[in-house]
Amino acid sequence: MLGTIRRGKKRMEAVMGVDGSEQDGTTRADGRRTRVGRPAVLVAGASIAGPALAHWLRRRGASVTVVERAPELRPGGQAVDARGVAKEVVRRMGLDAAVRAACTDTAGAYTVDVHGQVLETFRADDEGGDGFIADIEILRGDLSQLLYDDTRDHVEYLFGDRIAELSQDAHGVDVVFAGGDRRRFDLVVGADGLHSPLRAMVFGPHERFLRHLGQVLAFYSVPNVFGLDRWLLEYQDPESGRSALLRPIQDATRAMTMFYFASPDHDVDHRDVVAQKRLLREQTAGLGWLVPDILAHLDDTPDFYLDQVAQVTMDRWSSGRVGLLGDAAFSSSPMSGQGTGLALVGAYVLAGELAAAGWDPDAGFARYEARMRPFVEANQEIGRLNARSRDLPGPDAEPRPDFTGAWFSELVGRAIDGIELPDYAGVPDSAAPTGSRTPAG
Repeated sequence: MLGTIRRGKKRMEAVMGVDGSEQDGTTRADGRRTRVGRPAVLVAGASIAGPALAHWLRRRGASVTVVERAPELRPGGQAVDARGVAKEVVRRMGLDAAVRAACTDTAGAYTVDVHGQVLETFRADDEGGDGFIADIEILRGDLSQLLYDDTRDHVEYLFGDRIAELSQDAHGVDVVFAGGDRRRFDLVVGADGLHSPLRAMVFGPHERFLRHLGQVLAFYSVPNVFGLDRWLLEYQDPESGRSALLRPIQDATRAMTMFYFASPDHDVDHRDVVAQKRLLREQTAGLGWLVPDILAHLDDTPDFYLDQVAQVTMDRWSSGRVGLLGDAAFSSSPMSGQGTGLALVGAYVLAGELAAAGWDPDAGFARYEARMRPFVEANQEIGRLNARSRDLPGPDAEPRPDFTGAWFSELVGRAIDGIELPDYAGVPDSAAPTGSRTPAG
């Protein structure tokens, strides 16, 4: 009986706002539907882009459901940054203090040789906090937790479930969940990452959109037996181009390690952890520096990750009432350092443009793409250049980019601040930013 009541409640919320307002619309003279009640929006993915979008959709007046195939939020992960305009988005969310309190507090970075001698020094306050080490740097899992805590009281989260089937018509999207529920939404947004199942379902196979940049990234946490104290260490082997990093995190007893290595034809399944660890050991053999000591903790780590360094390039980020956000739409790759910034800025713009368009998907998605695409393209160019700079010299290799020219400074400026954030005057902002919570646990 309780299950029946819950399923009935979910079906009711699919056509009624959580405050009971009707999900109805009127037809304008141009034939488009405009929203009278609260639009129901389904977001796939609960990492960073999804909860960030949920924050802004809720504030713009939508009833939001987030579905996440994992049974719970994933902890840990690599450090992610907020630079330039992304910091303004965090401030407008009311979360600046909470985000800064959860930061890794990294003072800077040293590049070192195989013997640990310092070659270069980068500080977190370089370039006004928007340099190689950003002044807002936080573990992906900590930011995800913070965004979830900020939205969970006003957003429905469905963990351990996923979209199994989807069909849309002129007025809505019918969704069948793997858990058996069938519900109808006004809009669906995929914020489910580089290997987005929703993108594959609606737009086509991954091979059409993934652009491999010839590198593989791996990271995992290790005990801090290396004496790290607020400074990141990076070693790059000049002969092979392989690199290893160690960075501090808030928990001083642990550290995060990261590896990059070339793999032009990467074909290891991103879900096959055993094969991934075998590949990492093979590709880092003989690397030197602290690598043997780092690899000694590989089998004991709780948060191992390995995947190709890739970008997503698409002609369009929407199809009817289904749109994409973050890595699912426009991954710039970790080589850009801007994936999280793109997700945060994109969430703000997407929610604002949909609301400004009266929740009309054609107009809202089109304006979102028009605003975001130049910003995305600048960041993707940064990612491609950084990946190319790691290519080994050879007769068929492209020349390594010269990052000392004025052209590169101009490109970096467009990649960090190259989008105007509308204030969306006249667009409803029905909820004040909370900004008072810090990540749980």
